[in-house]
Amino acid sequence: MARQLLIRSSNQENNILSATDRSQQQKRHQQTDQRKLDQMLRKTRSKEYMAAIHRLDAGGRVHNQDQVNEIINTIKKEFPEIELKGILLGYVAICYLGKPYEVHTLDMEGGIIKHYPSGQSLPDGMEKARGIAMYGGYDFIEVYVDCCRAVSANGMVSVIPY
Repeated sequence: MARQLLIRSSNQENNILSATDRSQQQKRHQQTDQRKLDQMLRKTRSKEYMAAIHRLDAGGRVHNQDQVNEIINTIKKEFPEIELKGILLGYVAICYLGKPYEVHTLDMEGGIIKHYPSGQSLPDGMEKARGIAMYGGYDFIEVYVDCCRAVSANGMVSVIPY
């Protein structure tokens, strides 16, 4: 007498369908969250935010940590609904200190401002923004894990995918 090896009950089938539905719902939710995040990060930057980022170059080669913290707090206030940690790597902009410096960065992970001479590579994935900062006509570049956001003098944002 042959025995049936696999019997699927209607309860098991419902569980499988339910898990599939949950997976699809989670995927749609993540896509919606990503669209909302993208939309928030495309908004025109405020004058206060623009002024804070411009101060990265104003202090010369040395900034005290209070100045850096003030700039970082202004950045956080610009995006109160977003946790930038893990998605915003930092900022790259033309350095106006003169030769040998070409660009400066603000590393969001360490809260470090550094000025780089021509030929010295930028750390942590920020090198991809150097050319845009140098020749793109933007005030500064926000470097994210998935794209660069180039910010014009009027605060308008252009997304540059990798």
